[in-house]
Amino acid sequence: MLRTKRAVGTALLAVSVLTAAAACSSTGGKKAQDEGQAVGAGKADTPRMKVAMITHEAPGDTFWDIVRKGAQAAAAKDNVQLVYSADPDAGKQATLVQNAIDSKVDGIAVTLAKPSALSGAVQKAKAAGIPVVAFNSGLDDWQKAGALEYFGSDEHLAGESAGKRLSAEGAKHVLCVPQEQGQVALEARCEGVAKGFTGTTTKLYVTGTNMPSVRSTVAAKLKEDKSIDRVIMLGAPFALTAVQSVKDAGSDAKVATFDMNTELVKAVQNGDVEWSVDQQPYLQGYLAVDSLWLYKTNGNVIGGGKTTATGPYFVDKSNVSTVLQFANRGTR
Repeated sequence: MLRTKRAVGTALLAVSVLTAAAACSSTGGKKAQDEGQAVGAGKADTPRMKVAMITHEAPGDTFWDIVRKGAQAAAAKDNVQLVYSADPDAGKQATLVQNAIDSKVDGIAVTLAKPSALSGAVQKAKAAGIPVVAFNSGLDDWQKAGALEYFGSDEHLAGESAGKRLSAEGAKHVLCVPQEQGQVALEARCEGVAKGFTGTTTKLYVTGTNMPSVRSTVAAKLKEDKSIDRVIMLGAPFALTAVQSVKDAGSDAKVATFDMNTELVKAVQNGDVEWSVDQQPYLQGYLAVDSLWLYKTNGNVIGGGKTTATGPYFVDKSNVSTVLQFANRGTR
């Protein structure tokens, strides 16, 4: 499907690219009269469910701590037993999905960072009668894979918006740094940056599981090419490392990023990082679990067959003080 024709679902959330978003999720439903159970807002008294959440989390990436907090909040509300597992290796992630199928969970929430490796497992879950929702990664592939719903940001749009902002700020040469090769969301971000940016864009792959290597690789590139005046990283821990890379290289390049954690928010506040493009991971985790409860309890499908957008949303000095109070709670 062409990106220009992509329809983005807004059943629970409407997010503007350059303005703050107001998000609301519905957790209600009708009374399950046949069973005499109340299905409504607040603490659910519906039968205990078991939901498996399976992601491509790499060790040390604080992004996933925020996703899990959202998932845990929904699980606590919905009387759900949440079983979280992760592996950055797509084949091993598919095995985790199979393990969830074998344990007869009531629902599966999965990231599709490498859809071709996960689609078969998702189809097996579907064949076993287990509903699957996708979130965070796999925007273009979740329907083909067999997922019911998708919650996340359009990363190509987010990248394009970032590229346009960099152009408006007067940047001439941008270094875009994916921390994993072949991960669809990261590739889409850099592709979007290149599309939206009017200057030169250079892509530099780093090994995200080795932060000292990230620091030295970015520094070496900045020393090699003095024309680079912006570095855009694709995750909060990597942006904080890139700040050190810039200093190591004696470069005047400024750093921007995607995603956030508490330290990153403070870095925006003190000017070490120019801005961040947030995809609201807490909301992704929350909606992924809550949507499965809604589907199993009341047959609800969120989004009407379209993506439910959780971003993009720019965080900079103009709004960072508002975001900080939530980041301090570990939810942004």
